Amino acid sequence: MSFEVPEDLYYLASHEWIDPETGRVGISEFAQDELGDVVFVELPNEGEDLTQEEEFGVVESIKAVSDLYSPASGTVTAVNEALFDRPELVNDDPFGEGWMLELDVADDLDGVLSAAEYREQIE
Repeated sequence: MSFEVPEDLYYLASHEWIDPETGRVGISEFAQDELGDVVFVELPNEGEDLTQEEEFGVVESIKAVSDLYSPASGTVTAVNEALFDRPELVNDDPFGEGWMLELDVADDLDGVLSAAEYREQIE
């Protein structure tokens, strides 16, 4: 099966993505497919400082509970509150309406994977 891996995003090996232009963070199409139907998402509060690869929340599906890790260090400037009422948005549109938070990125995105590197990991 082939999964969408947008070229303009960067990824962690743990399947979170970040848009370097907006600081928006979510999980990949591959990750949501592996999880199955998402039923709950726990996210940090606005204003919290995150460190790259630090746990920032939890996503729970009918199959598993998975920790979420930050692809970059920075301050949370927005949280997708729509996910609290409609966690299925993560499944329906992981790179769009299923985004999780926005970061004011503090450092360079060292250690993240390019789209090509991430694609190799999941194939």
